[in-house]
Amino acid sequence: MANLRIGVVGCGRIGKLHIDNLINAVPGVEVIAVADPMIDKSGARDWCAAHGITNVSADYMDVINNKDVDAVFVCSSTDTHSVISLAAVNAGKHVFCEKPVDYDVDKIKAVMAAVEEKGVKFQVGFNRRFDHNHKAVADAVKSGKIGDPHIVIVSSRDPEPPPASYVAVSGGIFYDMMIHDFDMVRYVTGSEAVEISAVGSCLVNPKLQEESGIPDVDTAVVTMKMANGCIAVINNSRQAVYGYDQRVEVFGSKGMASDGNDLLNTATIMTVDGAHSEKPLWFFLERYNQAFIEQVKYFVDSVVNDKPVVVGAIDGLRPVYMAQAATESCRNGGVYVKVPQ
Repeated sequence: MANLRIGVVGCGRIGKLHIDNLINAVPGVEVIAVADPMIDKSGARDWCAAHGITNVSADYMDVINNKDVDAVFVCSSTDTHSVISLAAVNAGKHVFCEKPVDYDVDKIKAVMAAVEEKGVKFQVGFNRRFDHNHKAVADAVKSGKIGDPHIVIVSSRDPEPPPASYVAVSGGIFYDMMIHDFDMVRYVTGSEAVEISAVGSCLVNPKLQEESGIPDVDTAVVTMKMANGCIAVINNSRQAVYGYDQRVEVFGSKGMASDGNDLLNTATIMTVDGAHSEKPLWFFLERYNQAFIEQVKYFVDSVVNDKPVVVGAIDGLRPVYMAQAATESCRNGGVYVKVPQ
C-alpha cells in the first residue's frame, strides 16, 4: 500500500514536532509539502531541507492545492486554524488540526458541516488523551473500578509563561492552556459540563494584560458541575518553577484513580541532609511526545482503514463552549455560567 502523503501548514515548534514524528516514528506516511508564512525568515526552509522536504512555500494554499497531498496537518497559529482547516476540507483533504479549532463556535460548526459534506476525516489534536498515565486513569473510571465519579481534580502548570505576543493571538488561558484540561475532564468522566465558575489573576506577570492587549490571566481555578452530577476542579498556572506539572485525580463512590508527573527517574536519595528526588520533566515536548506520536498513529489508521477518528470535530467544539463559559465567568467575578449543550 502506498504511503499516506501529508502536507503540513505551520513549521514552528508544533509543526516541527509533528514533522519529526511523522518522519521518524509513524510508519506508512510521507511528508511531501510544508507551508509557513515565515518559511524564509524563520529558517524553516533550511530546517525542512535538512529533513528531506524541498516542496516548501509561504502560502498554505500551495499545500492545500497540491493534488498529491492526501492529508493536511494544521499546525499554524490558533487564529488561523479554522480558516485553513475549512479550505483543506473543501479541497477534499483529510485534516489533523491542532487545538483549538477556533475561538468562535460558528466557525467550528462551519468546519464540522464541511467535514460532514465532504466525508473526510477530521481529528483534533488533544494529545493528552493518548498519554499513558491519563489513559490509565480514564480506563479505571470507564471500567467501573472506582464506582461513580464524584470529584475530579486536574492540575496543569507550565514551567514558564509564553510571550505576551503569543498570548495576544492565543485567545487567553482558557482557550489556549486550559482547553486541554476541559477535554481531559470530558475524557475521564464521560460527561459534559453544565455550569462553570472561573476565577483568575495575573500573579506570574502582573503586566500581562497591558503587554498582551487582552484581558487575560495567568493563574486560574475553574469549578464545573457535570451532567452526571460530578464536580470537577481545574487549576492552571503559567509558571511552575519546578517543571511541567500535570496530574489528574478522580474520586469515586468505590475508590480513587490518580496519576503523577513523569520524572527522569523515580529514585529517592535519602541522606543526613534530607531526601532528594527528580523534578518533573521540564516541558510538554518531553512529557507528551509519545502521546503526540500515538494520536497521529490513530489518525493515520482512521484515514487508511476508513475508521472513525478517536477525537473528532465535536470534541473540538465542546471544550470551546467550556472555555467560552469560563472566560465569561472570570470576567464577571466567578459567577456560574451555563455551558451550551
